[in-house]
Amino acid sequence: MTQPPHDEPTASGPEELREQIERTRHELGETVEALAGKADVKARAQEKAAEAREQAAAKAGELRERAATQVGTLKAKAADVVHQAQDKLPDPVRDKAALGARRAGEEAARVGRLWEENAPEPVRARTLQGARVARDNRTLLLAAGGAAVLAWLTLRRRNG
Repeated sequence: MTQPPHDEPTASGPEELREQIERTRHELGETVEALAGKADVKARAQEKAAEAREQAAAKAGELRERAATQVGTLKAKAADVVHQAQDKLPDPVRDKAALGARRAGEEAARVGRLWEENAPEPVRARTLQGARVARDNRTLLLAAGGAAVLAWLTLRRRNG
């Protein structure tokens, strides 16, 4: 007969010996299962890939939220700059700009009519799509235009 491990007492009877054998079998089964899991490289790689996908999706969501917040902040700042620039413009300059805008609008309408009469259909469709995008982003475009005017005026004052 073999010697029992030093940390386990010997069985006092056949029933206790059977329980020890069953416990040992159960522990051995768990150990083999754990080793088999560690040896299954493909399954472990798939688990790691799934974890990485989940982390990437979470990070992308965070970045989208942060970008949306920053876009809102930038829009507000740009609108503020435009209003400040408009407030600083002298009345004659503002009146000339309004007159120029009105004349440009009239000219744009005339060119638009010519365009509708002469442009091929696919080109007109793309143009309408571009106009829709510009209309949907009107505030941003106006803010950018105002910032450009303000930068031009600032450079003009420094150089002149």
